[in-house]
Amino acid sequence: MPILPNRLKRTAIASVIGLALALNSGLTAAQEATPDDKGLETITVTAQKRAQNLQEVPVAVTAFTGEAMAEAVIKDVYDLQTNVPGLGAFQSQSATNSSFSIRGVGTSSQNFGLESSVGLYVDGVYRARQNSMINNLVDIAAVEVLRGPQGTLFGKNTPSGAILLSTVAPSHGGGDGFVEATVGNYGLVNLSGAMSISAIDDVLAFRVTGFSSNRDGTISDVNFGEDVLNDRDRFGGRIQALYTPSEDISVRVIADYAEIDEICCGAPVQLSNFQANEIPGKFGTDAILPTLGGTVFEGGNAFYDREVAVSFLPVATMKDRGISAELDWELDENYTFVSISAFRSFDSYDNIDSDFTDADLFGTSNDSEQSSFSQEFRLDYTSDDLNFILGAYYFTQDLDLDYSLYTDSIFEGFALGVLGQTVDGLTGAAGSFDGLLAGIDGLASAGLIAPRAAAAPAGTGFDHVAEQEHKSYAVFGQFDYKLNDQFTLTAGLRFTKEEKDLLTVFTEVGPGINGLAGNTPVDLVSALTVAGGIAAGAIDLTTAEGQAALGAFQGFSEAGWAFPLLGDTTRPRSNIQESLSDDQISGTLKLSYQPDTDTLLYASYGNGYKSGGTNTDRIAATFNPIFDAETSQSFELGIKKDFREHDLRVNAAAHYTTVDDFQANTFTGNGFNLQNAGDYEISGMELEATWLPMDTVEVHFGYALVKAEYKTFEAGNCWTAYTWHTGIDDPGRVNPTDGFCDRSGDRPGGEPENYAVLSVKKDFDIGDSIYAYIQGEYSYTGDIILDGSNDPYAVQGSYNIMNLRLFMNFTDYDMDVILWGRNVLDEEYINRTNFNTPLQEGKLNAYMAEPATYGITVKKRF
Repeated sequence: MPILPNRLKRTAIASVIGLALALNSGLTAAQEATPDDKGLETITVTAQKRAQNLQEVPVAVTAFTGEAMAEAVIKDVYDLQTNVPGLGAFQSQSATNSSFSIRGVGTSSQNFGLESSVGLYVDGVYRARQNSMINNLVDIAAVEVLRGPQGTLFGKNTPSGAILLSTVAPSHGGGDGFVEATVGNYGLVNLSGAMSISAIDDVLAFRVTGFSSNRDGTISDVNFGEDVLNDRDRFGGRIQALYTPSEDISVRVIADYAEIDEICCGAPVQLSNFQANEIPGKFGTDAILPTLGGTVFEGGNAFYDREVAVSFLPVATMKDRGISAELDWELDENYTFVSISAFRSFDSYDNIDSDFTDADLFGTSNDSEQSSFSQEFRLDYTSDDLNFILGAYYFTQDLDLDYSLYTDSIFEGFALGVLGQTVDGLTGAAGSFDGLLAGIDGLASAGLIAPRAAAAPAGTGFDHVAEQEHKSYAVFGQFDYKLNDQFTLTAGLRFTKEEKDLLTVFTEVGPGINGLAGNTPVDLVSALTVAGGIAAGAIDLTTAEGQAALGAFQGFSEAGWAFPLLGDTTRPRSNIQESLSDDQISGTLKLSYQPDTDTLLYASYGNGYKSGGTNTDRIAATFNPIFDAETSQSFELGIKKDFREHDLRVNAAAHYTTVDDFQANTFTGNGFNLQNAGDYEISGMELEATWLPMDTVEVHFGYALVKAEYKTFEAGNCWTAYTWHTGIDDPGRVNPTDGFCDRSGDRPGGEPENYAVLSVKKDFDIGDSIYAYIQGEYSYTGDIILDGSNDPYAVQGSYNIMNLRLFMNFTDYDMDVILWGRNVLDEEYINRTNFNTPLQEGKLNAYMAEPATYGITVKKRF
């Protein structure tokens, strides 16, 4: 549990102590400056479940105090990633779809059957759903980002790293209360406040925290007006009690509640399929949209007009709530017993116009409920030469998902147009599909076959209900043994057992439809052949053979006959009922060498584990709905060095990780393909440096190199948009008839190879009572592959972001005023992901990053 410092009085030197390393080298929970430090202070972290000097911890850690985050105007985890090399955090189709990665290893949020590769902890409590972490960061004591597997210290998944948030605890002394207000462009209004109440001196204290955040959107809609999508509408609160009946016992109870209700997320057209780029005369669904009343966007540079057209505004709501209790009992001077118990509940609902047009075609809704209980027991031992932790962990979760893809009023006309394009493209005979339908209607009028039924009626729902019961058990331990004054050996071991019971029920219900599995399959090629034979007089309908040929038209008389022809998301499939049971032993081994107080070198090995599960999406029956556990092995070499005579600190780490059975999830345009990709390899390094060239100047630099590729991925997704526009097939397709492609050697989506950030801060005084500084932050992000198929059209070029701020502390009023701007140069770029537009082959949409934002923040302490 972090040790929290008393707030420092705002002077120039106190601000150096409070902000040095705030952007890249890890200012965290407790600090202590000594006269000979010359600005390089001791930074205390709890990355190994006890208070340690960051420079003596053989782990790559970046950390921040809540005060430093507030001054940097870091509002949420998305802002935090700017300052943490190797951390990725982004949203996709709604606020309920948020993803985190560390060192190129992350987890898609698009499937509820997946667990996070990044362990997410708030006050020691594991957060099972990634999207529960995206709300505003208010009244935070510290944030620590740990890179690499951490399983021997944490009870749940941490195969690629962990994010640890700790909130400010109740206090008796006062002085830690505050009110804060922020206003900015796009109508931003953030309000927050907190205060502690001492009920019984030194025995019982309470703390109350509250916040709200409101902002207009940053993307406009041609029908609904300006700045309506990607808004902010959030609020929450936290109530705590801290009971310390003696010096040896501490009990902290935390109850929290937070809500998000936003119009998210806008995805403008990146690439239109009105006409193929390289194939004259080939037209796509954008050529159909105007006939259905839809708006067509040209894509390309127009993508950055920040404008979309949808039939209805998306809805994204989340409710996150829970209660936890932590007991810390110092049994004697060496042993401490820790118990952390928690109940949590997380509900999310999103309803989006998933055709991403303003034609009334189709939408999707996700309604999920998750409840969990966790219990951790831990025995901590500390002495001069030996420290160890022994722990046991239990986690249980019930997850319920109600999903629906539903058709809207003009979907049938759209579906027939798509099928017409497909058939005409195959036969080269324009109008042949329309001719087929006219021929069927003629045969029906003559009484030779049953009348043609609705092909894809409006109001049809392709639904599934998924239920998962999950239990996880773990025992873990880690020790540090000081071999001598210079060498320390660290070793840890963890045993995990996972049990899951999974049930998914699929249904198709609509006008005249009660399931499609019993329908007669429609073979368009056979139907075209028979229709052509009849028209040419080659088939004599008066004969038995001719009558039999009419069987090719039988399926057209059953409602919904076109749905299975449109892709996996509108095909019937069998229910899933499975039980999974798996166990794993993982561990870590580290050797640290500290030749002097200013130098640490270390080498470490660790392996991570993440359990398997079930694909909760409607996928092709040829794909296995069960995916296996994912395991990783990681090697790291690191150095942490202070050059005190130069006021310079350099922390660096080189790493190499292999992931077996990587759980990859990619959208194909007709559904998400979730499977074990095979072997995944990541190598790279991180560098974090702080330099104080003079008393009033601080320079921070951070860099991350992440070289990631699939070593083996033989059944991945194929190019879609590029092939449609150029006719060039994916070279990874081994056989022409394969519906999958070999992605071995390709980069994963969403991860830049290079990331760097440089920050320069200049302190100055305004009179005797105002301390101030100006700070500029410049970051570079290298090119990013935006999807899992490595489609040549799915590449985001490198981009640069500039953030600026002016901070002023009014000592007499104990008040801060911050003028700030983020992305002040208004750099335009795609936010790490694009996708093949559903049921509109050759078309791409993508999610936009935020534009330039600026504002003023005022914080008053009391």
